[in-house]
Amino acid sequence: MPVTREATTTVAGVRFTKVGKLYHFDHSAFPDLAAGDYVIVETVRGRQMGQVMGFAESENTSRRRNAPILRMATSRDMALRQHWESQQDEALRLCERLAVAWDNLREVKFVAAQYNFDGSLLTFLYACEDNVNPGRFWNALQKEYSATVEMRQIGPRDVARLLGGYGACGELRCCSTFLTDFSPISIKMAKAQGISLNPSEITGMCGRLRCCLVYEYEQYPDARKRLPRRGRMKGTPWGECKVIDVHPLQDAVTVFTSEGRKLVQREELVPLAELRALQKKAEKPCDRHGDDPCECGKKPGERRSDSNAAGKA
Repeated sequence: MPVTREATTTVAGVRFTKVGKLYHFDHSAFPDLAAGDYVIVETVRGRQMGQVMGFAESENTSRRRNAPILRMATSRDMALRQHWESQQDEALRLCERLAVAWDNLREVKFVAAQYNFDGSLLTFLYACEDNVNPGRFWNALQKEYSATVEMRQIGPRDVARLLGGYGACGELRCCSTFLTDFSPISIKMAKAQGISLNPSEITGMCGRLRCCLVYEYEQYPDARKRLPRRGRMKGTPWGECKVIDVHPLQDAVTVFTSEGRKLVQREELVPLAELRALQKKAEKPCDRHGDDPCECGKKPGERRSDSNAAGKA
């Protein structure tokens, strides 16, 4: 029975914020769509305007269908978006003033107010260490605006992304410049890279482990497999020495010699355990011939040449 392959189609990758995830939409109704164009689409959060960032192949399956692009954004849509974006700061300030009267919102930090392109939806983003039920406050906000009001809690990393600013390295924060998604990060990554576990060294401005810990982590475990561990004895150009530090990305180790610390590349290291095992085996008599002369350890070519020489003699 022949295997049928699912047909593929091209979908448009649309982004709704400057640094955010890509969402794919069917653009078959707009064959002339190009990267950089603005489009209007229907999402789970209502009608939104997004920018086309590129195109990708997607399989057509009955289980998963990409929502279609509704229409191209017009100059009126762009003007509306600019108008409502200018109203966001005032909406946030009003929200903060109203929240002062609510005791259960004292620990809540309102980070941003975001209108959709036509002002029909207003979303307030807030952060809080504990779970807070803003239901009653949401009802109060709904009376202040003609738009549909939505409240959404975000985590510390998203707060840092929205606020922007500079990281500990002195550069603009990765999350607010190019990171479109947050990868899982663990303390194991810092240990593998030999980074100090001092909180000030591994914690970002958001109070969580720095996103940059994951950038080079994959190279470290693979590089360490080819290098000896600390404390091992290895043969070096300075003789038998102890490994006191490992440098995975340099493919080298630091050893302690009579002349002090020396950096030794991996290809210069001699595996002493294997070398000693070979020397020990070479000193033992042959298992088949004992102490009698034999050619068991010689290569086939060497055996023939020795035999010919013996015959001539």
